Amino acid sequence: MVKYDIVVIGAGIVGLATALKIKEKAPSLRLLVLDKEGEIAAHQTGHNSGVIHSGLYYKPGSLKAINCIRGYGMLVEFSREHGIPFELCGKVVVATSEAERPLLHNLLKRGTENGLKNLKLIGREELREHEPHVSGLEAIFVPQTGIIDYTEVARKYAEIIESAEGEIALNEKVLDIKPNTTGSTVVTAKRSCETKLVINCSGLYSDKIARLTEQKMDVKIIPFRGEYYELVPEKQHLVKNLIYPVPDPNFPFLGVHFTRMIKGGVEAGPNAVLAFRREGYRKSDVHLPELAESLAWPGFRKVAYRYWQTGLGEMYRSFSKSAFTRALQRLMPDLKEDDLKAGGSGVRAQACDRTGGLIDDFLILENASVINVCNAPSPAATSSLSIGDTVAELTLKRF
Repeated sequence: MVKYDIVVIGAGIVGLATALKIKEKAPSLRLLVLDKEGEIAAHQTGHNSGVIHSGLYYKPGSLKAINCIRGYGMLVEFSREHGIPFELCGKVVVATSEAERPLLHNLLKRGTENGLKNLKLIGREELREHEPHVSGLEAIFVPQTGIIDYTEVARKYAEIIESAEGEIALNEKVLDIKPNTTGSTVVTAKRSCETKLVINCSGLYSDKIARLTEQKMDVKIIPFRGEYYELVPEKQHLVKNLIYPVPDPNFPFLGVHFTRMIKGGVEAGPNAVLAFRREGYRKSDVHLPELAESLAWPGFRKVAYRYWQTGLGEMYRSFSKSAFTRALQRLMPDLKEDDLKAGGSGVRAQACDRTGGLIDDFLILENASVINVCNAPSPAATSSLSIGDTVAELTLKRF
């Protein structure tokens, strides 16, 4: 039986960033990263829209705010150092109705409290200078926002880990974690590993992995699929950079928006619909036991009751291109249905507590033998090096 100091479960961007930071701080520790897929960054990281988030939206003092602001700087520095293409192109957040103006002003206040510099409230005319085809009453220009390919970032993390004698083992699904007197035995489909500490960064399955050692889990991952369209090539000129609506403050999603991508093209979306399996990237992807788990969770039923109208609207847009187009036309009235073609999708691992709260912050839970990263949705990719550094510090306290 192979022995390790640390086993990290999950080779997405957060798991890899955690492993990277541990190897930076304690190169002599024997470290293994496990993932059930045949490649790294196969799920949330690989289906990411590629936005470098500024930290505008998050409650001051929250883990999201702290780690996004710090992680932003770490990501930009890392990308420059390693030659990873990125662009700090800026974005506009647009109020399209009078009712949205107070929410927009609150966002500006929140961003300023989070330490963002040079945020600018702009009127209709200046908005047109930034985005000539956008219609809005008022907007915030956020110069810090950028675009990048997070899969490329994750590959560089993996390369550095392996060069520091860390191991990454793919096609190894974790089946069980058995605590013992010196740590844990991690059982995969191929072998068993002894380790002093397990770090769970398994994204869409983080709650299931956590429940192997933590019986009193009051959160469950609910998978929400986000579906995108892309602008056809001859219409991509309509979008210069990134265009966002004012988000619903009661719902942890940012609304349909336009994103220019680092490798070319423009995405439009996403919506947010319940996925019928945890890795359900298509409407036809159904896993009945996983769906039943979601529907049976008391917290999700309370969320569904509270937001049923919003949920029905999201589901309708999922099946109606014309409805999706109308949502985008709030920002860009001249957009036509024929200007859009089907794009990709991603699934967000959204933690939901038993009382119906959609957890709006990063959530890290610890016990004697495991550190569980139980909720790390957006902006986790932007924040990855900061989250990794935080978990590495928790780790080194144990050695």
